[in-house]
Amino acid sequence: MTDFAALILAADGQPAVPLIPLSTASLPAWLAGQGERVRTGVAAQGFKGAPDTVAMIAGDGPADWLVLAGVPEGPLRAPLGPWALAAAAQKLPGGRYALAGELGQAGLGWALAQHRFTRYRRAEPSAPRVLTTTSLAAISGAVIEADAVALVRDLIDTPACDLTPADLAQAVIDVARPVGADVRVVTGEALLSENFPAIHAVGRAATAAPRLIELHWGDPAHPRLALIGKGVTFDSGGLNIKPGNGMAHMKKDMGGAAHALALARLVMQANLRVRLHLVIPAAENAISGNALRPGDVIATRAGKTVEITNTDAEGRLVLCDAIALAAEQNPALIIDFATLTGAARVALGPQLPAMFANDDALASEYLAAGASVGDPLWRLPLWAPYHDMLKSEVADMVNSAEGGFAGAITAALFLERFVPAGVPWLHLDTFAWTPSAKPGRPKGGEALGLRAAWAMLRSRFA
Repeated sequence: MTDFAALILAADGQPAVPLIPLSTASLPAWLAGQGERVRTGVAAQGFKGAPDTVAMIAGDGPADWLVLAGVPEGPLRAPLGPWALAAAAQKLPGGRYALAGELGQAGLGWALAQHRFTRYRRAEPSAPRVLTTTSLAAISGAVIEADAVALVRDLIDTPACDLTPADLAQAVIDVARPVGADVRVVTGEALLSENFPAIHAVGRAATAAPRLIELHWGDPAHPRLALIGKGVTFDSGGLNIKPGNGMAHMKKDMGGAAHALALARLVMQANLRVRLHLVIPAAENAISGNALRPGDVIATRAGKTVEITNTDAEGRLVLCDAIALAAEQNPALIIDFATLTGAARVALGPQLPAMFANDDALASEYLAAGASVGDPLWRLPLWAPYHDMLKSEVADMVNSAEGGFAGAITAALFLERFVPAGVPWLHLDTFAWTPSAKPGRPKGGEALGLRAAWAMLRSRFA
C-alpha cells in the first residue's frame, strides 16, 4: 500500500520548489507581477493555465525554480478540487514542492496520482513527489481518504481468481482486526440454516462457496448505522450468460462491497458515534448443474418469494437478504452500495452514480455532501407506479422486469420492498470503474460515491 502520509507534509522550512496553481483567468494578473525570465519561460512553454497542464520555470539556482499548475475555474477552484493537482503529481519529477495557497481538497488527487496497483507486475521506479503545505488541517483528511479510495481500487482491480468470497471475508477481517471489531461469516450450506436463502441460491453453483459477512463495531447505545455492499466476486450472468464483452470487467461486481468496507474503515478510524453494522453478501454467479434457473422461485430472509426471470439480475437477490438482516436491528440509517444495473450507466454514464432514497431530506443531504467534496451523484426516483413491472403470476415478485424500461428504478424498487417503513435508506448504483485514464484516476477500479457518503456521515456523527 502506498504511504500517502509521506507524500503530503506540513511546511517545515526545508528547500522546496514553489508550486503555484493558476487558472486561465488568474494567469494574466499573476504574470503582470513577474519578471522577464518568468514571462519568457511561460510563453516558451505555451502555458495558458488550462487544467492539467504544467510549466517548469528554470532559475539561476535551485531556489529560483518555479512550477505552475493549471487548475479549473468554477466552484472546485476554491478550495482546490480533489483532482486539480493530480496531473502535476504525475508529470513532475521527484522532489519536494511547496504549495502556494490553500490545499483545499487537492491533496487527494496529489496522493492518488502516485498510487499504483502492483500486485501482478513491478511498478516502474520513480521518486516520490512530495507536497508541502501550510494547510495543516487538510493533510490528515487527504491521507485517510486516499487510503480509503486506494482500498476500493485495489480490491476491485484484483481478479476473481484471487478475490473469492473467502478472500473478501478475509479483507473484512483484516480491516476489523486493528480496531477490535467483531466479524461473523456464514458459509455455504449454513446460509440455509441461518436463513439467507437468496444469497445461497445465487452462489451455490460456484466452486467457491457463498458467504454472508457481518461486522459489528461501536457503542450499542449510539445510533445504529448499517452499511451494505454487493459482493459478487465474479458475474458470468449465470444461465442467462453475458456475452464476452459484457463479462470482461465482471471482477468489479464486488465494487459495492469494496465501497462499504472502505467506508466502514473510515467510520471506525474516526471513531464516529455510531453502532456500525457492515453486511456484505459475497458470492460468485457461476454456471453448473445446480445453477439458479429462469423460472425458479426462491425464498428470501424477509419471507417474500421471488420468481427468477433473469439470472443476471443476481445482485438484488444477495442484497435483499442483507438488507433484511440489517433491518432486523432497527437501524437509524441504511446505506447500500452496488454495481447493480447497466441501465444506470446508460442513463448517467460512468462518472455519475445513480442515487435513490426513501427520504427527501436524506437525499438532499447526500447530494450536498457530494457537491462539497467533488464526488457528484444524481438522484433517480423510486417511482411507485413501476412496482407493477415487478408483479409475478406465481410469486410475490419477479427479480427483473420485462423489457428495457427503467431498469435502475425497478432494481431499486425491488430492494425498497425489503426496507421497513420509516427506516431511512440510501441506495447507490455505482459503476465503480474508470473506463479511460484521467489525472489521478487510472483505468480500473474506482470509488464513486464513497467520499460523498463519508462527508455526510462525518457531519452527522462526528
